[in-house]
Amino acid sequence: MSASNGHGGQHGAGSSGGGAGPSQASTNSPSDLNKIVTDYLLKKGFTKTEATFRKESSNVNSDGRPIRRKIDEMGPERYPKAFQLLKDWIENGLDLYKFELRKLLWPIFVYSFLDMVEQNFIQESKLFLKDLWSDFENTHADDLRAFETVQLPIHVTENPTTKIYRGSKYRIPLNQHVSAQLFGFLERQEDAGGSVITLLLQTYCQVDSTARGPIEPYSFEAIARRAQNADLDEADVQEGIPGVFTGVSNRDILDTHAALKLGPLPMELELRDDVRAELEEQDQRQPPASGVPSLVSEFDAKIKQEEGADGPSRTDLPLPPSRARDVVMEMQKIRESRDRFQIEDRTGGVGVPVSVCMFTFHNTCGSVSSMAFSKDHQLVAYGSMDSYIRVWSIDGKALKSRMLGDSDKTNNRKLIGHSGPVYGLSFSDAVSGLKYNPFDEKQPPVETDSKLLLSSSSDGTVRLWSLDVWSCLCVYKSHSGPVFRVLWSPHGHYFMTAGWDKTVRIFTQDHASAQRLLVGHNTSISAIAWHTNGTYVFSASDETDKTIRMWSVIKGDCVRVFTGHTDYITALECAPNGRILASADTGGNIIIWDITKGTRIKRCRGHAKGGISSLSFSAESTVLVSGGLDGTLRLWDINLPKDASKTPALLGAATGSALASSSAQPADAAGAGGESATGGSSQDRSITVGGQPSPPATAAGTAGATASANNTGAGKKKGKEVTITPDQISAFATKKTPILRAEFTRMNLVVASGCFDP
Repeated sequence: MSASNGHGGQHGAGSSGGGAGPSQASTNSPSDLNKIVTDYLLKKGFTKTEATFRKESSNVNSDGRPIRRKIDEMGPERYPKAFQLLKDWIENGLDLYKFELRKLLWPIFVYSFLDMVEQNFIQESKLFLKDLWSDFENTHADDLRAFETVQLPIHVTENPTTKIYRGSKYRIPLNQHVSAQLFGFLERQEDAGGSVITLLLQTYCQVDSTARGPIEPYSFEAIARRAQNADLDEADVQEGIPGVFTGVSNRDILDTHAALKLGPLPMELELRDDVRAELEEQDQRQPPASGVPSLVSEFDAKIKQEEGADGPSRTDLPLPPSRARDVVMEMQKIRESRDRFQIEDRTGGVGVPVSVCMFTFHNTCGSVSSMAFSKDHQLVAYGSMDSYIRVWSIDGKALKSRMLGDSDKTNNRKLIGHSGPVYGLSFSDAVSGLKYNPFDEKQPPVETDSKLLLSSSSDGTVRLWSLDVWSCLCVYKSHSGPVFRVLWSPHGHYFMTAGWDKTVRIFTQDHASAQRLLVGHNTSISAIAWHTNGTYVFSASDETDKTIRMWSVIKGDCVRVFTGHTDYITALECAPNGRILASADTGGNIIIWDITKGTRIKRCRGHAKGGISSLSFSAESTVLVSGGLDGTLRLWDINLPKDASKTPALLGAATGSALASSSAQPADAAGAGGESATGGSSQDRSITVGGQPSPPATAAGTAGATASANNTGAGKKKGKEVTITPDQISAFATKKTPILRAEFTRMNLVVASGCFDP
């Protein structure tokens, strides 16, 4: 107390001495002192010092201590700092969780960028996009190019890609332990950027907590999935925008649409009677060998199958009345169905002995943009980047012409009319004709070869060409922008086109305008296919969409949506039984779909990256052939492997060197090669483009199919290992020929073609 009183006495003495300074200074706040100092500096003329002092004092609170500014109160720099905070935490964490946590980076990047643009931080958003471009270029290049055009707030509401991200919440499936750690970290780092990340996740994302184990490429769960031929990302099929930007799911469709009619289209009654009568006469003229069913019994079995299946009605799809040509074609198809090489299934893991005939084009100089075979495999055509089409006879014989005064006997023809690269080609239906006329022996046989060729081009037009007079019959101008695909219907008369304008259009041969306009994709169309009964079509969209849609030709509405691809979809094919769909992408993946349920059956892997250009099913729908730009042709078992415990082969440098002798000999190699023990073989023919036209020369060389699913296909590709799933039956490799077209004939022979690329 005495000390306190003494101090108070001194204070009072000081005050009574008339010195007001100490007492007054003790009551002044820091802001008052700051004002005194600034007034003094201004009075003395220290203006620059005064400005610096004022700037620094603005970051001091009422107690005179520095203010710690929260990141969410900062300007545009809060987004890059918050993103870097999250990225550093992920990369410095346990390897066990990195694979899963890295899925957060893309949506955080996207919504940070969009927020910056909407808040008018234009320059900062451009810099943010540029700095992080390389982090996402491999997987999201299409979206990044779309974001590059977003430079004003109004663009966010108008750009199709940004509207997709703004219109739906981005789903992120995370293991429950990982999500708990994530939000704990964000809470601890709230002032350093955690609050920004939390706000973005709450506003634009949906984090789904899952009970599965941590997902990473070499975890126990990943190894177990591969052992069961399952996909590592199977649990993450719904990641991203629900329905992959479609806004509709198969659950919604199944609730609102009637069941699909996937059976074959019944044959016209008059045509059926005519065909049966002619087949009876043919059986009498050429009785079948012992143990071989007659043509009539084969035909009756087909009709019985059509009647028992749940197919569409004949009146659902209007078609022109049948002609004599249709009778002969149906007769030949029945003969081919009876005499074809039967492919039932893989037995004991050994591949079926399918033969392959490979046609190689030389001297194309990289100008070929599309390729197609005629259905009777007498013609092959390619479209070029130089806007013309060239049609070749496969056997080297001169092409016929009905043009008056045309004496040109050559094995190829050039069709000129387009003004841009030709992206799509499709021959009308054809069969190898009978050697006699079943109707009138005095008349020449009915011609059943291809009469028409369709082509689509970047000039926005589709052209119908006559293969009799080798000229354009009609030009279809309906699309706005390039037309990427064109395809005849299985029954003729109808054909489908698709292109850059995101639409699929159904035409009839006798109308210049489209009869159906199918709209629903968000980006341009990259692949199309017809259902075998002709009443449904399939279309696949590229870039950000990456969905496959199934459309009803009769009603024009979407009846199924297939989602699951993460790469550009390059090929589609429907099985002859009408129940299975196959799709392929640039990542080397082939997905088999159940059309009725709209679900994925399995994924086949074996091709290296670069794209799968063509798919085709065997007549029994049990085997699929795929041709890839990696120079390999592969056969796949559609049914699940009998021994599902087999793990996919992981081929590296150790096995790659042995594949040339044990798996597949190059089909375009010089010299003779050996045929494998399984019976598969490959014949190669070369077609020289440029200079004087010459018949295709048969090149010596065979390629064998391998007997083991674990030792097939290409080995090490550009230093990367290629995973091969156990359902691969066999593989045929070319040396330097990317395969542009591969398909089964009706006799179950595989024909393929490509351009030699030195």
